[in-house]
Amino acid sequence: MRIIAATHQNLDERVKLGLFREDLFHRLNVIRLRLPPLRERREDIPLLAKHFLQKSAKELGVEQKTLSETTLHYLAAQDIPGNVRQLENLCHWLTVMTPTQQVEITDLPAEWREGSPAGSVNSDWRVALAQQVALALQRNEPDILDTFNKEFERTLITQALQHTGGRRIEAATLLGMGRNTLTRKIQELGMDDTGAA
Repeated sequence: MRIIAATHQNLDERVKLGLFREDLFHRLNVIRLRLPPLRERREDIPLLAKHFLQKSAKELGVEQKTLSETTLHYLAAQDIPGNVRQLENLCHWLTVMTPTQQVEITDLPAEWREGSPAGSVNSDWRVALAQQVALALQRNEPDILDTFNKEFERTLITQALQHTGGRRIEAATLLGMGRNTLTRKIQELGMDDTGAA
C-alpha cells in the first residue's frame, strides 16, 4: 500500500511542538517532495489557467473560454495563496459565469480584482511590468526590450481605438501622433485592421 500525503504545514516543527504524532510523521516521511507555490513559479500560471479552462469546458460540454493577454499577465502577478486548486476553481467559475468567450480582468470575481494581495498591481502598471520583465529574464528570452515595446504600443493603440470606436484620427490625436503614423504602427505590429476611418 502506498500513501501520498500533502500539507502546507511544517511537520518537523509540529512534531517538535507535540502537535503532530512523531510515529506517523516518520511513516509518511519516506520520500519528501517540495512543490513550490505558484507565486514562486508564476510562469506556470498562464499554462495552468489554459489547461483548467479547457478541462472545465470539456466537463461542462461548452466552448472553451480564453484569457486576454491582459488577464493572463494580471493572473501571473497574483500570489494565489490557494495555489493550483484555487486557480482551478477560478477557471471553472469563469467557464460558467463569464458571458463572453474572451475573459477580461473585469470578468474576474470581485475578490480577485479587489481583495487579492496583488490588487495594487492593477492600479500600478509599473509593478506588473516589472514582474513580467523579471519572468522574461528568468526564461532567458531574447530581445526583451523590442518585445515589450511592441506589446506596450499594441496595448496603447488597441485601447485608444476601442475608446474612440475605431476612429483612427481621434485615436491618433489621443496618443499624440499623426494618423499616418498610427496606420503605419498598426501594420508594423500586425494588428487586425479595424476598418475604421
